[in-house]
Amino acid sequence: MHDLTSIDAAMAVLDRFMTAFNSGNSSRVAETFNFPHVRFHSGKVTIYPTAADFGLQSFQASADAKEWSRSVWIDRHVIHAGADKVHLDTQFSRRRADGSTIATYRSIYIVTRIDGRWGIQGRSSFAP
Repeated sequence: MHDLTSIDAAMAVLDRFMTAFNSGNSSRVAETFNFPHVRFHSGKVTIYPTAADFGLQSFQASADAKEWSRSVWIDRHVIHAGADKVHLDTQFSRRRADGSTIATYRSIYIVTRIDGRWGIQGRSSFAP
């Protein structure tokens, strides 16, 4: 059985993450994370021990970023949900200013509650 309160909290964090990501502000994005934060991408694992270690440089250097205007969630499905952790199977698209799609990617997000605060603690994505 899924914990509906946890699911609502996790979805709200993902919404805040996407808004912050679209703002291009690393500090606002980091506010949606729990640390250490782990990202599996492009054949490597990146660990951000603290918010001060996080930045959007890897995305800003990617090929997608040249045309990118914003990203949007396409699908978000709960895999597992407990009182303090939710696993989500997601799909998002990166879009140009005219709304056309640059690329669509599948990813897994792990959202945790630490000391009463919900945040994204891990992501595994096929996005560069």
